[in-house]
Amino acid sequence: MSLRFFFGSSAKVWDDISWIYGIEESGFEGWEVCADGNYHFSKPGNYDIVVETLQSTNLDVTVHAPYGDLNPAAINDPIWRETVRQLTECIRLSSEITDRVTIHPGYLSCTGKLVPEKIWQLQKEAMREVGKIASEYGVIACLENMPDIHDFLCRYPEEILGIIEGIEGVSMTIDFGHANTMGKVKDFLKVLPSASHIHIHDNHGKSDEHLPIGEGTIDWTKISHALMKDYHGVVVVEGRSIPEAKKSLNHIRGWK
Repeated sequence: MSLRFFFGSSAKVWDDISWIYGIEESGFEGWEVCADGNYHFSKPGNYDIVVETLQSTNLDVTVHAPYGDLNPAAINDPIWRETVRQLTECIRLSSEITDRVTIHPGYLSCTGKLVPEKIWQLQKEAMREVGKIASEYGVIACLENMPDIHDFLCRYPEEILGIIEGIEGVSMTIDFGHANTMGKVKDFLKVLPSASHIHIHDNHGKSDEHLPIGEGTIDWTKISHALMKDYHGVVVVEGRSIPEAKKSLNHIRGWK
């Protein structure tokens, strides 16, 4: 199997970093740093703490760029510019420790909903700026599909592919938990060869629950077969805690 399994948790962004030792103890090969909260690279000292702690483990790393309060499709120009600044700075710093950075797409604000074509172009332009820096620093910036929250961009495979089309330095993170809330797992499996990064977690198809693998309604047999056939690289198990991470990994070890 050419898949490598990492663990990441947005629920842990305010916890003391010592929790990551449980990732390695659970049997994962790496940590996906959610670069927000206590791990936001822009706050003095945070990046150094992340790097120093990783050096005391055998964990490899990928990075999830910050997304709290940010919007790469913001109609408000100063917010858009600050979002792009934080995303590109995250990529620059991340290049020292990884070659994969996942990025959340933007969303439609109350005024943005009045000009959807403009929002699309703002998101595309943000990815062009991100792609320039990603290419310069040898990183692939992976735009992630979103769950069934109406105002988000990139809930459909054709939408995310349209945004990243023709932009150097960018690719796609497929989140199969998010896809399940949209009823689009099969559609995202069809574009799996276009993905450069994968997120997995479970739910019952109604909301983004981030349950352990096997505790929701996702057909993991179908997904695992596709991953082993059409994907080579890191698969990040996203979860809420180390005990739940262990449950997910136990399920994954049964994949054939």
